[in-house]
Amino acid sequence: MPTAPAPAAPARPEPTPPPPPCLVTDHRGRRRDRRPNLTRERRLTTVMIGVTLVAFGLFVTQTAFALDDQPGATGRWFLELFAFTSVVSFLVYGNLVYQFARLGYLRRRHRHRPLTTEELSVAHDRAQPPLCVLVPSYREELRTIRQTLLSAALQEYPNRRVVLLIDDPPEPRDQVAQALLEQARAMPAEIEAQLLAPAERARAHLEDFERRWAGGGGDARDEAGRLAGCAAAAAEWFDDLATTVGIDDHTDAVFVEQVLRTPARDLGALARRLDAVARGGFEAPSEAELRRHYRRLLALFDVQCSAFERKRFVNLSHAPNKAMNLNSYIGLMGRRWRETPAADGLHLCPVEDGPADVVAPAATYLITLDADSLLLPDYALRLVEVMERPQNSRTAVVQTPYSAVPEAPGILERIAGATTDLQYIIHQGFTAYGATFWVGANALLRAAALDDLCVEEEERGFTVRRYIQDRTVIEDTESSVDLVAKGWELTNYPARLSYSATPPDFGALVIQRRRWANGGLIIFPKLVRYLQRRRRFGEAVMRSHYLTSIAGVNVGVLVLLSYPFQDVLQSVWLPLAALPYFLLYTRDLRQAGYHRSDVLRVYALNLLLVPVNLGGVAKSVYQGLTRQKIPFGRTPKVQGRTSVPGLYLLAAVALLLYAAAAACLDVVSGRWAHAVFAGGNAAILFYALDRFVGWRHLLSDAAHRLPGGTRSAGGGPVSQR
Repeated sequence: MPTAPAPAAPARPEPTPPPPPCLVTDHRGRRRDRRPNLTRERRLTTVMIGVTLVAFGLFVTQTAFALDDQPGATGRWFLELFAFTSVVSFLVYGNLVYQFARLGYLRRRHRHRPLTTEELSVAHDRAQPPLCVLVPSYREELRTIRQTLLSAALQEYPNRRVVLLIDDPPEPRDQVAQALLEQARAMPAEIEAQLLAPAERARAHLEDFERRWAGGGGDARDEAGRLAGCAAAAAEWFDDLATTVGIDDHTDAVFVEQVLRTPARDLGALARRLDAVARGGFEAPSEAELRRHYRRLLALFDVQCSAFERKRFVNLSHAPNKAMNLNSYIGLMGRRWRETPAADGLHLCPVEDGPADVVAPAATYLITLDADSLLLPDYALRLVEVMERPQNSRTAVVQTPYSAVPEAPGILERIAGATTDLQYIIHQGFTAYGATFWVGANALLRAAALDDLCVEEEERGFTVRRYIQDRTVIEDTESSVDLVAKGWELTNYPARLSYSATPPDFGALVIQRRRWANGGLIIFPKLVRYLQRRRRFGEAVMRSHYLTSIAGVNVGVLVLLSYPFQDVLQSVWLPLAALPYFLLYTRDLRQAGYHRSDVLRVYALNLLLVPVNLGGVAKSVYQGLTRQKIPFGRTPKVQGRTSVPGLYLLAAVALLLYAAAAACLDVVSGRWAHAVFAGGNAAILFYALDRFVGWRHLLSDAAHRLPGGTRSAGGGPVSQR
């Protein structure tokens, strides 16, 4: 039947728009719109870069004049001059890297024009390349695993699979670990079963639609009414699931709001719009638009979820790190496998015909997702669209560096999260200079690029495949260098589409930051070999600083605190050179929802982490000298406090006492510049120990006593492997 003309009507209703990307909650719980004026911010950054360069140039000039004024200077004086100038130069180098990265980030953000939901939805008009989401897990809390798996399973991308890579010992010795393992094994099947009913309903509606429109005789308005009912049912499913999730902390709140409530609102708005069409108020959609909506509803719920345990099979890698957990499954993809008992244990063997115990279909793209991270529903759809552009055929990794979960209740978690949120700016800025590094919490990888890195090695007498490097504990960083050396590119998508947990206590943060500090110096020679062939100045500056900054900055701070350089080496230009960095950092904190005074708390946390970072650097040096791999330490994600290794606490206290004593000696000796520097840092370090560790916990951990509910950070099974 022909459709009657639509009567005059008001403007077509649109879905409720999401909050602006910079609508944030400040430290007092107030919602504020922090959208910066990008043009003004770029100009300000350019001016600050100029101020830094001029101030540093004047410092160098003043230092040169100091040389002329010291005709009888001793070798010790020249050594002091060299050391002081080297340290200051490296710190200014980092200062400028941040500012130039910020400038690159602002330029990319200004140019970024994200596709609308309607433009993205055309992906449902055609078959999409297969996608596999890999979630490596080691003794995680079940709630954490469930939220991560659901955020992956509820991606709007069609033709996807989710695999939980369980790395727990397959035969735990205690009943608690056994129960945890059994529940983790069952969880993917539970999630798939949870999505089965809405998936079957959506598939049935799509099939009915195809039958009705097989001859092109369907009625668009009637169909819009049916589709409205389908969308409303899907929205209700999301709302019902959201009501069953208990909100016990800020991570639960983000999961419910971003992963469940946001799709529910979008689907509800779609249902209302289609219902208005069915009543004749608006122009009827075309057959293609109707089919697209049906396919989108099916894609929301049509997903395969499974679990895999490499440690059950003796012929797979048992190396204790996340990289080999991922590598073991990637090496199986594209084939069918059968479990075969042997004298030495269970083997996994390829099978061409007949039944198979493990089926690992090939995938064009992979998402690696840490088990404490969350993806927004359009993560895969947006990033695959970037990968599929013809000009990006040599792009190996597309990612959006994760953000800290907002609204953290504790001061340590909030300030550590602030450093993560500002690292997002740096990583986005790196892309402007062709210097992107893969950040392993989440990323979309091209399988062909991983195949290009594949090498076969022997482990325990078996051949294993290695795609992602596990030579260091920062496997994503070294793999980034491997990829660019083979002509692949990496890029950051300029939007916040993922969240990851921040350690809630100092013990867990120690394990995370010590791991981050370990490996950069080992990878640096490989980077130098690559840069000698590439010869791109901006990329070289950014990549080199990324790998050497933890060692250089922390050694520099320790040198400045511990040695009272002569006042003749001090300069009024140095504070001026440092001021632009702190001003811009404070501004970025403010725009990210933090308070201006948090810049001092960030400094305090970084000062407290100096011994931790130097410990990680020392492990890099040890590995470089002995060629022995450093054990991979996982960041604990458990209830209760993680104790801090006593060595790091004693080192922090020793640094505090030394800085305080140095300040007193400087006052007596009349070294006023160093007295102010040492005394100020002593006060800040005292604050850091008080607020971020706590004196009671410090004393108990330093004495190796673990109070009730405390978990070991050094050798316990929860935190280390």
